[in-house]
Amino acid sequence: MDWIKTGASRRAFLAGGGMALAGCAATPMAAGGGDPVAPYRTPYKYGKLVLGPSRVAGSFDEKAVDCPFVFTHQGKYHLMYVGFDGTGYQTGLAESDNLVDWKRTHLILPRDPDDPYTRYNIASASILRDTMLESPGRLLKVGGRYVCAWHAYPNPGYEEGAAVIGLAWSEDLIHWQRDKPILFPQNGADWERGGLYKPYLVKIGDTYHLYYNAKTAEKRWHEQTGVATSPDLKTWTRHPGNPILRNGGPDSPDARFASDPFVVQHRGQWAMYYFGLSNDGKARDLLALGDDPLHFDKVDEVLIDVGKPGSVDDRYAHKPALVFDRGDLYHFYCAVSGPWPNELRGISVARSRPW
Repeated sequence: MDWIKTGASRRAFLAGGGMALAGCAATPMAAGGGDPVAPYRTPYKYGKLVLGPSRVAGSFDEKAVDCPFVFTHQGKYHLMYVGFDGTGYQTGLAESDNLVDWKRTHLILPRDPDDPYTRYNIASASILRDTMLESPGRLLKVGGRYVCAWHAYPNPGYEEGAAVIGLAWSEDLIHWQRDKPILFPQNGADWERGGLYKPYLVKIGDTYHLYYNAKTAEKRWHEQTGVATSPDLKTWTRHPGNPILRNGGPDSPDARFASDPFVVQHRGQWAMYYFGLSNDGKARDLLALGDDPLHFDKVDEVLIDVGKPGSVDDRYAHKPALVFDRGDLYHFYCAVSGPWPNELRGISVARSRPW
């Protein structure tokens, strides 16, 4: 698939405009030889936010919600998400019986004023789960505990400073014990020296894979996606072929960012959902497919495009999270509308069957 007014934070960077994007409308694959993308599509948008800012003064998610991750636990669906209160990110949970109506339940990863890494921010983007596409998001335990991956920015504000990645452990999904960071931007290559973003944790055989996106150190940065592996969740080795998902050409939907990986497998094939930021300043959810979990080819198609002016996702439809329920595939994403810094940022969903 060959297909921003810059600022100090990623959100300010995303807010800028630029060139018009050419040829990014969603189009079906050619008919002969089948349609390999069909199992991954969710073309039917719900059209509304399923979770938005709480607007409750002093709450961790008062101003925005972001970064969905959906899973099942004790007979209910749960949505782990990131909230922004004007100071920084923290991580919470909501629950639902039908994947549309969500009730906020807990703040599970609060900031720690005494910790140099998480005193302003801690954003978890994944809990270790099975890797199947057609799954309701069954969680896996390691040594009797759940494990999540988080990233944290060192300064107050919206994604200020070069973030690190770490892990946390829990027996009940409510109370988490944080480990020290495991990946630092300064220990990486040039493509990740500006800071690390969404970590997505997967176990493949006896090896843990931690997919993550990162940015270059320039003010007008690029984001791409790489992976690190570990046999024990303690010692991590960056893949020598990083970044495994690179930016496309100047007219592509991922010309600026190829970010926020969500990795699953389906019938022997690996899939990486991700979002791209193009030179028109819009963010869209995209797809790459591969025969193994380290090599992916981009699909020449936009899976979730931005909406019409005035819709809940008229600026960004990005940051994918997938679950499968009673024959339907649900694709959750962060929907953003309105002008920055007065944008509305929340979570919406699309699925494989009409509503």
